[in-house]
Amino acid sequence: MTDLTRDNGAPVGDNQNSQTAGPNGPVLLQDVQLIQKLQRFDRERVPERVVHARGTGAYGVFVASKDISGLTRAAVFRPGEETPVFVRFSSVIHGNHSPETLRDPRGFGTKFYTREGNWDLVGNNLPVFFIRDAIKFPDMVHSLKPAPDSNIQDPNRFFDFFSHQPEATHMLTRVYSDFGTPASYREMDGNSVHAYKFVNAQGQYSYVKFHWKSLQGQRNLSAKEAEAIQAKDFNHMTRDLIAAINKGDFPKWDLYVQVLQPAEMASMAIDPLDATKIWPNVPEVKVGTMTLNRNPDNVFLETEQSALAPSNLVPGIEPSEDRLLQGRIFSYADTQLHRVGTNGLQLPVNRPRQAAVNYNQDGAQNPGARKGDVNYQPSERAAVADNGQYKYSQLPLTGATQQQGIARTQNFQQAGEFYRSLGKSQQANLISNLAGDLGQVKDENIKYTMLSYFQKADAGYGKALAQALKADTGRVEALAAALRD
Repeated sequence: MTDLTRDNGAPVGDNQNSQTAGPNGPVLLQDVQLIQKLQRFDRERVPERVVHARGTGAYGVFVASKDISGLTRAAVFRPGEETPVFVRFSSVIHGNHSPETLRDPRGFGTKFYTREGNWDLVGNNLPVFFIRDAIKFPDMVHSLKPAPDSNIQDPNRFFDFFSHQPEATHMLTRVYSDFGTPASYREMDGNSVHAYKFVNAQGQYSYVKFHWKSLQGQRNLSAKEAEAIQAKDFNHMTRDLIAAINKGDFPKWDLYVQVLQPAEMASMAIDPLDATKIWPNVPEVKVGTMTLNRNPDNVFLETEQSALAPSNLVPGIEPSEDRLLQGRIFSYADTQLHRVGTNGLQLPVNRPRQAAVNYNQDGAQNPGARKGDVNYQPSERAAVADNGQYKYSQLPLTGATQQQGIARTQNFQQAGEFYRSLGKSQQANLISNLAGDLGQVKDENIKYTMLSYFQKADAGYGKALAQALKADTGRVEALAAALRD
């Protein structure tokens, strides 16, 4: 076995888990393996986005409707507050001109131009993700992208990867259902996937997840329906959104939040900061409504140059200790710096509605007009200062730094619950869709490992899939019996 190394040739001690401050603390910047992987991954494509390359956008307005000042000081949620927004919908894996009928999670990124700065709520149509630690994100995307030797996407590659990630069973079950091929951007929900923190004026924090509910309802395509549409139109989702807005049929979504107090986190059977999990039995509260009412005038200047990143936060909203989110906070902003440039946030689509005041300077394509000789802070010669009322909330920490997986994994239960929530025809579509790709896997060990994951999620699910692949159900059951959830 050859040692895995960083680019400087130094061996890597752990390529599976990010370093964290104790079992539940945030990810550490000193994790050079994590940082290097994300930096190198973000710079693999020029200039197309590495992920979320295929997208379309629209402008609109978000109107807050409920007083949640006890939870968050964020001005965007003051009842009656109207905040301009830009939304970019996208597919995740496939390239810029790929058919919009392809099976893929769909990005749902919203830029709120709030009075306190821009807030980017960057999520997906599906409420969970494949992995729970950002250190595995480059590996996951590499496996799902076309093979480097053939430029062809290959189930042998991505199921090889996922056979080592049992936590992906939940997301795979959702993406291989018809929810993996939504009929239109208007008829799909959006989810934050990650937990964030709401912080009120007293500095008290709670954990929240966000959910956009489509007022048009949700509608998905079967594999046959997607094939029929692709034969005639590979831009159907973009075409639908543009046409609806042009004729005044403005799509709307209600925004809901789920809230957990810090004291509730430890008592849950799941780790609530695990991005592969939903929060079952946690009620949702409606906080506002978004309406999209204007198409971009220039797709490149607006949709393609839009730079959304979960690090774009405002007072009252902070990142949680979710390990995948902690990596995305760095990675998304970094890839936008690489893709649209050092001064990308000065472009019209990304510029905040009030002036940005800091001493970040120079760089390519800088249109700024800052004058004077003071470009540092603090200074007695310039009235620019940080304000202590906007400090982050304080997180109590215990323990030592570590590189270990989370304690409450529960990799399979929610996948089974989602499977059982589907109707019979939807279950049949899921089995057919999944068998189509899993049946191409040549390595029997990989195939049976994946089958055991689905069997562990739900016995009927695993049996139906094994029968579709003419697999040995006894072998599948024996492998599943050895798994712990």
